[in-house]
Amino acid sequence: MSNADITVTGNVTADPELKFASNGNARLSFSIASNKRFQVNGEWQEETSFFNVVAWRGIAEMAANVLEKGTPVVIKGRLEQRSWENAEGEKRSTVEIVADTVAVNTIGIESLERRRGGGGGGSSRPAPRQKATVPSSDPFEDF
Repeated sequence: MSNADITVTGNVTADPELKFASNGNARLSFSIASNKRFQVNGEWQEETSFFNVVAWRGIAEMAANVLEKGTPVVIKGRLEQRSWENAEGEKRSTVEIVADTVAVNTIGIESLERRRGGGGGGSSRPAPRQKATVPSSDPFEDF
């Protein structure tokens, strides 16, 4: 594992955008918002971080069929930086998560319902983990 490997949970912030290159490779772009809750002097605080995500080829096509704005997801991948020049000739760069795995995070929804008193049944056992996983794909071929 490299230092750039990352796993992030969050919610998709807008409907993903699927594009195809002339060679047929699929590229899915979307962003997620990830919340962090913590206490400061006994008061709960919340911070939100936003991450741009790119998925390639098969994973891109399959994820495009299930993701939409608001979908809770778990993204496993790696951080990559890319650079370009804009129309004015200014250099720009960004860091993105290149997704190796995209999973719908249904366990987060079930856990939230239990904390709010929902879920019924009175069982103290947590619900089984359920994730719809989209398999990995090779993102290295030029787009």
